[in-house]
Amino acid sequence: MKASWRGFLTGWVIILFGAVIAHLTQTSNGITIKDVRFDSQSGAELSALLYVPAGASAQNKAPGILAVHGYINSREVQSGFAIEFARRGYVVLALDQMGHGYSAPPAFAEGFGGPAALLYLRSLEMVDTNNIGLEGHSMGGWTVLAAASTLPAAYTSMVLQGSSTGPPFAAHGTASWPRNVAVVFSQFDEFSQVMWGVDKAQDVARSDKLQTLFATNKEINVGQTYGDIVSGTARILLQPPVTHPGDHISHAAIGHAIDWFAQTLSGGTPLPSEDQIWFRKEIGTLIALIGFVVLMLGSFQLLLSTPMFSPLSAPPTHTAYSNRTYKWWAVALLTAIVPVATFYIFFSWAEGLLPPSAWMPQSITNQVVFWALANVTIASIVALLAKANTTPTSHSVVHCILIALITVSIGYLSALVIDWLFLIDFRFWFVGIKVMSLSQFIIALPYLLPFLVYFLFALRGLHHGLSVQGDNMLTTYGVNAAVLMGGFLIFLTAQYVVLFNTGALLTPDEPLNTIVMMQFVPLLLIVSIISTFTYRRTGSYLPGAVINGLWVTWYIVAGQATQFAS
Repeated sequence: MKASWRGFLTGWVIILFGAVIAHLTQTSNGITIKDVRFDSQSGAELSALLYVPAGASAQNKAPGILAVHGYINSREVQSGFAIEFARRGYVVLALDQMGHGYSAPPAFAEGFGGPAALLYLRSLEMVDTNNIGLEGHSMGGWTVLAAASTLPAAYTSMVLQGSSTGPPFAAHGTASWPRNVAVVFSQFDEFSQVMWGVDKAQDVARSDKLQTLFATNKEINVGQTYGDIVSGTARILLQPPVTHPGDHISHAAIGHAIDWFAQTLSGGTPLPSEDQIWFRKEIGTLIALIGFVVLMLGSFQLLLSTPMFSPLSAPPTHTAYSNRTYKWWAVALLTAIVPVATFYIFFSWAEGLLPPSAWMPQSITNQVVFWALANVTIASIVALLAKANTTPTSHSVVHCILIALITVSIGYLSALVIDWLFLIDFRFWFVGIKVMSLSQFIIALPYLLPFLVYFLFALRGLHHGLSVQGDNMLTTYGVNAAVLMGGFLIFLTAQYVVLFNTGALLTPDEPLNTIVMMQFVPLLLIVSIISTFTYRRTGSYLPGAVINGLWVTWYIVAGQATQFAS
């Protein structure tokens, strides 16, 4: 029994260890963090994290910064910026945009929530309303621009991080609007055409739209301040050597924002921009994320040792192949390559065939569902080609589903615990597993079935169609991970090798979907670990398929934008 508890307890220890590191980082220098809610102009509830530096009060007011994430992200993605701003004496409101995180849908409505958030920030008694900064990444830039357009006298300066002025989502930038703006546009930003109308981010200094903002008809000098801070016409272009999502984990990008607010806002605590500790939180939440996976594996192992679920414990006794033949390699390559080859195509088709609706209100989630179901058909053909020699174990379906439900429930409980104790989630970069709101629980229900179907077919093909006699534990885990996520990893590596060498992606018209694809690598790696672990202990793909269907649905729905307000 002690061995059965080992993984369960180890998972909790890892989670708490990582959570403490993250919490101590985000509360360093006496910072306090609160989960706050307030209403938009229409009465819709908006969510944010409020970072309050030590000493800020009604009697000792501090400058304030509204910090906003980009599309299909949430308030936690801005933590690197928020931690460093708060360490320097700024009150920081890290907003969940409308339809993102815990803010009510629909996305894109009411200036993305920006005007209401700025009003809320200004209403706080500890905020110096004469020193307000705005910082937004990608669509978050359009959020703060909406705030600046609605309330033109309510802020002092802003940082557009991987974002732009101009239609369709923001007003045209001019020599005098917005006030005191730093454009931080990375050298390898995937959205250069969308944002500034240039094919390569390195050419943004020659963008006509950007030159209009800078009141010049010449190529802009990176790092040079144009205009005048006192009159509100100051502009600067800065280009850290990272990608669009890389802004969030770039010391250079965060440092540029720190320096700009130090120049344009008064009342902060002087600290060199190189003095940054935020990455410790990324490490802490990554450790906690690893602990989450260990906890679910340990929970499954513990449940198998109980009288109710012990009959499920039956290691596989048959394999599909006695050795790796040409046929095995052909099937494995098809399984790895086809999901990648169909990714952009099926995502494109889904835009027209499966738009957001009251039942399925998330655009990106609909695209993933369409891709998954289309690949179910292909996976079924691959399974037929495999002609597996294995015979599935005759387990109780009810018990397989029940053990999966309990396993994921324990994982969800751990997310609730660290959110309640430390106000963090399981995360690295923009890949985060967070607690769902009640509305997200309801939204998740229609999405659960197609994801369960996908994993049932995909994991049956993996375990019953590609298993090889004599493979040891490491080989089994490695091969299964390579089959599920290896194609995505190789393709994305090629994409970014090309981007870093030429300045443009292999698929320059697919910047958003390429960034979405990046999440498939860690997600499918975790899927492969969970499914292999459960299969090796039960001889059935069913428990792993249900566990993965549940947590992946949870992950996607909690992390996506909701476009349709029911």
